[in-house]
Amino acid sequence: MILMNFLVFAAFSHSEPMKPIPFENPKQDFFHESKELRDQRMRWFREARFGMFIHWGLYAIPAGEWKGKTYNGAGEWLMYHAQIPPEKYEPLQKQFNPVKFNAREWVRIAKTAGMKYIVITSKHHDGFCLFDSKFTDYDIMGTPFKRDILKELSRACKENGIRLGFYYSIMDWHHPDYLPRRPWDKRDASQANFQRYIEYMKNQLRELLTHYGDIGILWFDGEWEETWNHEYGKDLYNFVRSLQPNIIINNRVDKGREAKGEHYGDYGTPEQEIPASGLPGMDWETCMTMNDTWGYVKHDNNWKSADTLIKNLVDIASKGGNYLLNVGPNALGEIPQESVERLKTIGAWLKRNGEAIYGTSASPFSEKLEWGRVTQKPGKLFLHVFDKERKEIVLPAFDAKIIRIYELTNSKKKTLTYTKTNNGIAILIPYLRPDNSVNVFVVEYEKLK
Repeated sequence: MILMNFLVFAAFSHSEPMKPIPFENPKQDFFHESKELRDQRMRWFREARFGMFIHWGLYAIPAGEWKGKTYNGAGEWLMYHAQIPPEKYEPLQKQFNPVKFNAREWVRIAKTAGMKYIVITSKHHDGFCLFDSKFTDYDIMGTPFKRDILKELSRACKENGIRLGFYYSIMDWHHPDYLPRRPWDKRDASQANFQRYIEYMKNQLRELLTHYGDIGILWFDGEWEETWNHEYGKDLYNFVRSLQPNIIINNRVDKGREAKGEHYGDYGTPEQEIPASGLPGMDWETCMTMNDTWGYVKHDNNWKSADTLIKNLVDIASKGGNYLLNVGPNALGEIPQESVERLKTIGAWLKRNGEAIYGTSASPFSEKLEWGRVTQKPGKLFLHVFDKERKEIVLPAFDAKIIRIYELTNSKKKTLTYTKTNNGIAILIPYLRPDNSVNVFVVEYEKLK
């Protein structure tokens, strides 16, 4: 994720000569589609609200340590933090043998958590690929494991009705044609050719979008580099959608996430934060770690509580966004137990309260509510009460006739008492379930004519 290369080229080649996949700029501008078509394409994303991010690669082996020194930054940035030359980092490939990897188990964990989609790192900044690529030997088939991770995961996702997405790093510290080079990379850069790297990248993206079925999301990263620009972003956006027209692409395909004016990508990607007012007028998704790192780091035990994660999910949904919550499997292919436990708790809460999250839209109230958050569906407001000691909540007045108010998990839908006041609608809370991180109440209403 964010923090603000010349070996012999044969190292990237297979023994047989490769014919590059030709690329022709698609004539269609996929970005400027009708609102109707865009809404149709984005519908599943807007309904999902909750997904799993998976950061996994060679960096899971050193797990935040290099030559006896511990690094506290993000695990997948170890090559950068420890300034490891590519030729010193490459041997990790021959050590990568995640014998406990089980795609169906990963998908089961995500589904039990109530997650509707998965985005996994097909290639991160270190350049190593978790899939079988014909355009490099620096991939999963060059490890002792020799199994296409993405192929197995795509099959498991399809079996369980989970959308699969791929993270792909534009930045690449390993490829001999990528520019700019890092100061600690002493390989000869005189023959490096960035255009040739772009061709390599497109060849790999074509593999990802033609070998693994329908892909829900292409999640780019590393676009902040000086070699990337708006025209590259526009071209790459159209290239990806020429292969899978219904795919959703994040805003990091383009240069400058906060850029004004025409900016390619379908949704915003705040990282490790929840914008105070969401991102009005656009689709968005907050990606966040459960501890302090994306890739596995064995000494990082600063875990967020399940209670905090549930409130984050509610907060994000109340602002019209999605929550992409990360797991960083270890070198054996296991999702850390601390992550599994928290996901199980979130899933149990969603099993009871999912109606108030999935398919909802942002709160109709602009003011901050001291007692919690609101999500909505036509004819319903869902009141998410954070304060477990609260005996009464005040809902801002709104132009509608209230039909009834009840606790979401109450099967009898027993109506709660409420009164209209100068400040809005005061709702008496007879009890709050102590085992619920967030208690949810429903206001059913009719709009006034």
